[in-house]
Amino acid sequence: MSFHLDLPFFSELDQARTILLAGAGGGADLFVGLPLYFALKAAGKEVHLASLSFAAIFDSTAEVLGPALVRVDAETETSARYFPEVHLSRWFETRGERVPVYCIDRTGARPTAEAYRRIAGIVRPDAVVLVDGGTDSLMRGDEAGLGTPEEDVASIAAAHALDVPLKYLVCVGFGIDAFHGVCHAQVLEAVAALARTDGYLGAWSLLGEMPEVRRYREAVHHVFGGASRQPSVVNASIVSALDGEFGDYHATSRTHGSELFINPLMTLCWAFRLDAIARRSLYLDRIAGTETNFELRLEIERFRESLERVKGWTALPM
Repeated sequence: MSFHLDLPFFSELDQARTILLAGAGGGADLFVGLPLYFALKAAGKEVHLASLSFAAIFDSTAEVLGPALVRVDAETETSARYFPEVHLSRWFETRGERVPVYCIDRTGARPTAEAYRRIAGIVRPDAVVLVDGGTDSLMRGDEAGLGTPEEDVASIAAAHALDVPLKYLVCVGFGIDAFHGVCHAQVLEAVAALARTDGYLGAWSLLGEMPEVRRYREAVHHVFGGASRQPSVVNASIVSALDGEFGDYHATSRTHGSELFINPLMTLCWAFRLDAIARRSLYLDRIAGTETNFELRLEIERFRESLERVKGWTALPM
């Protein structure tokens, strides 16, 4: 019996030989992309890792590649308490693999775009895949809540501007952004809108028995449960869902005092054409010239204040 249910995302990505896989905002997003990284490597692809980092990236011995860009590896020394990208490189080293990570400073949209251009000039990718731990990157700007959009939108704008044939956004962790005020009925509305414009490329599940997922869990446990001692709420939620936990389950003390809804939808990976995400945004052009993270946040606030109305909260009717 022959089945033809291949997702367009994988069919298209199979055309690429060199792929830049980047966490859209914070070290946690990079980790969410690890199952895809392992799968692409197993398929014979050349894959490079990047992260818009929350670490003090210049407080280290990392190789400086630009005003907002460094490259770290297992030998990078740092006094920063939080630097998951370095710990990830060290984890790879324990497995006999040398995997550097390009780290972009948490700054404005213009330096972020310049950092992406520099990375692309070094690795020459055929495809760029941004990964978001959560789904707030799908918000166009007029929803009830945007979550934490600053780094996501800077990364989307930067990747959108690259002259690369294939560009995608993958979201993992549906429901996680409720913690930051995102209305998930409006997330599904965004997916529907992207489907109408050929911007939605399908979804698939992560399962605990997948070898790529097992390695992902090992990396998460090593870095966030061991080396850095700073748990990732995003990855803790996804791993909890992989374990079959449900409802108000807290794997880390960081979420104590809040109500969580751990559920199987958190293991879904949703793929989109990145350019379609960028075209749908109502404020991408407004943030393009920002130099600092403060300016970026301020410009988003000004955009929100300029709207005559924002959408009200919609409960999922299910």
